[in-house]
Amino acid sequence: MTIQEIIGRLSLEEKAVLLQGKTTWETFAVKHAGIPSMFLSDGPHGLRKQAGAGDHLGLNASIPATCFPTAATMANTWDPALGEALGKALGEEAAANRVNVVLGPGLNMKRSPLCGRNFEYFSEDPYLAGKMAAAYVRGIQANGVAACPKHYAVNSQEMRRMAMDSVVDERTLREIYLTGFEIAVKEGGARAIMSSYNMVNEEYANESAHLLDDILRKEWGFDGMVVTDWGGDNDHTEGIRAGSNLTMPAPGPDCAMGLVESVKSGKIKEEVLDQRLAELLKVVLDTDRAVSGAGSAWDVEAHHAIARRCAAESIVLLENDGILPLKKGAKVALIGDFAEKPRYQGAGSSVVNPTKLECLKDGIAASGLETVGFARGYVRTGARQEGDLVGEAVALAKQAEVVLLCVGLDEISESEGLDRSHLRMPKCQLDLLEAVSAVNQNVVLVISGGSSFLMPEKGYRAIVHGYLGGQAGAGAMLDVLTGRVNPSGRLAETWPLALEDCASSAYFPAEQRTSEYREGLYIGYRYFDKAGKPVRYPFGYGLSYTTFAYSDVTATPEAVTFTLTNTGSVDGAEVAQVYVGCPGGRVFRAKKELKGFARVALKAGESRKVTIPLDDKAFRYFNVKTGRWEVETADYEISVASNVQDVKLTATVHVKGTDAPVPYGSLPAYESGDVAQVSDAEFAQLLGHAIPDGKWSGQLQRNDAICQLYYAKCWLARVVWKVLTHLKNKSEASGMPDLNILFIYNMPFRALAKMTGGMVSDRMVDDIVFLVNGHFWRGVGRVIRDFVRNQRASSRFTKALEAADK
Repeated sequence: MTIQEIIGRLSLEEKAVLLQGKTTWETFAVKHAGIPSMFLSDGPHGLRKQAGAGDHLGLNASIPATCFPTAATMANTWDPALGEALGKALGEEAAANRVNVVLGPGLNMKRSPLCGRNFEYFSEDPYLAGKMAAAYVRGIQANGVAACPKHYAVNSQEMRRMAMDSVVDERTLREIYLTGFEIAVKEGGARAIMSSYNMVNEEYANESAHLLDDILRKEWGFDGMVVTDWGGDNDHTEGIRAGSNLTMPAPGPDCAMGLVESVKSGKIKEEVLDQRLAELLKVVLDTDRAVSGAGSAWDVEAHHAIARRCAAESIVLLENDGILPLKKGAKVALIGDFAEKPRYQGAGSSVVNPTKLECLKDGIAASGLETVGFARGYVRTGARQEGDLVGEAVALAKQAEVVLLCVGLDEISESEGLDRSHLRMPKCQLDLLEAVSAVNQNVVLVISGGSSFLMPEKGYRAIVHGYLGGQAGAGAMLDVLTGRVNPSGRLAETWPLALEDCASSAYFPAEQRTSEYREGLYIGYRYFDKAGKPVRYPFGYGLSYTTFAYSDVTATPEAVTFTLTNTGSVDGAEVAQVYVGCPGGRVFRAKKELKGFARVALKAGESRKVTIPLDDKAFRYFNVKTGRWEVETADYEISVASNVQDVKLTATVHVKGTDAPVPYGSLPAYESGDVAQVSDAEFAQLLGHAIPDGKWSGQLQRNDAICQLYYAKCWLARVVWKVLTHLKNKSEASGMPDLNILFIYNMPFRALAKMTGGMVSDRMVDDIVFLVNGHFWRGVGRVIRDFVRNQRASSRFTKALEAADK
């Protein structure tokens, strides 16, 4: 049967249940119509298919799978081909485990280094993020399963992420926050997209026809399915109308009954449901054929080898006075808790149960180095230390020629549902560095973490950053330390000197209902470069054991060509970066923006002519007056660089543009790049409308987060808030975030109807809100009454569906 014939055999009730999840990870099947169930699974850097009862927070164990480096790590490779190889291996494991949809990669922009989920996202630059994401998508989907880039869109904050309105101007939305998704859809061919929890300009992302229909489907040509984030549905009918296809995880019969009632009352036409079903069923049926025909095994060792190669190419050498690479037989002291229990992935829904796990302590014996021993040095959570850990580390350091000191961000610093409050390293690690470097000056910092942080300025001779390198990260790190691998990773994000230097620091995190993106286009290097602010490490930065020279540049509007030479004595790879600026332009923009790159491997002494194409995104900007992409007629400066601050070659090309009218009046902060304190008047002018009032009104509403129960007028609700806050603070103090508590803490009341498997109806949510606003006894009565009604109606609805499908 064709999809239209299948839909023609369905009742209205069956159509409704197909547009929602049945369990945490599975959709409904309709046997008489030949519609199978579809399985979705987390998978940004490895498959997380749970072995027992499903939960989207990773509380229950998942099956063993290859834990690849996280997206933040892989972006440092600047190697889409390697990203595609990772994706292909991930897709192979998904198909072997009968997973139809892999929920990843993550594509949110790194607006602030404080975002607790930055480890799961590629970059602060949409072009680099988009190219890497498209590669992942192509690889995953080569196996017939669907990739699902997320979270669409403008989801930059973890705290209260489900109850937040991202207020952003249209140009910034298009150029910064949507471009990566555009590339993933157009170049990667993504079959699925996950909508984000938050609102965008007073409209839930999952209910935004502007995002889901006008841009995603009509402008980009997307013909796949849109799925909500888990519990992210607000108004199911409005989501279906806007272009969303599937609400997850399992909202229960009340959700389907509500959609049926919307059709019967004329709120939405049944033809709209048919369109959403056609888009969904194409993915369901195509992926079912693929996973049904796949084998049930994959090569564990081969995938581990891919993970090790990915980790090796992502390692960034930040500092080196010549101490690296270490000579064979060098006597080293291995110090730091991370050497024994590595930080190799983040926390949250992306947590993978690795097929194997390497650590430096176990692997150093086979590296060619001579170890004098291991010392823990610190308690990674920062808790009170037992015994004299620092003293033991100092004693060991005195015996060694070189100290490998393993430090970085701990688990509580990087987690879904939690943002950082500062950029500092744990004090226990800084104290250890000071003590160890006092007795041995040959310290090499081996650091881990999925986002930038403030680095100490002294006490070491080299810094090597592995980010979060996955299950094979330790072996890859030893290869770099010993020179078996020449480090070639380049930073995909800027490392600031201070948090206050970031353009978003005055606006992040948002504390009430709105998150104002007042910095506009100027995130990451776009701000630092335009404002002339110094940084610790610039975007695109990374050292090597060899050196490179650039020469002979020529440029046209279509491509840049130059010669790259390895002028050192060892083989190595350079990441050549092309930036485009428009110094004489009439429309404000960053000083220069990444528009092309190439990872080039060269033998010692080898030269090669390199050509980097300039695509349709090289010169464009979004014009809010014409409502489309435009190009200024101007002379553009083409910069060939090793990082955004180290420009090696320049050329000028003249581009004939579209000659559209300038979209703005005077916007001095945005024209100068001085956006640290943008006035209300100028931000409103940029938005093109008044700034939404984001202040809390004093009355709790269904879309307010549970953490806002401290405003409740009901004493019991305030007790609940105190208990939840105590449990959250206790888990944070332990160093291991309680993801269940974090999710509940940030969850809006409305999500109770989406995350309880039908136990709580949408009407009961209103009853609960009524209760917490000071109407305890009447609220309790309403909750009980509507609970009974919901259970009876759900039972009748479910029995009727089961009878129809026999």
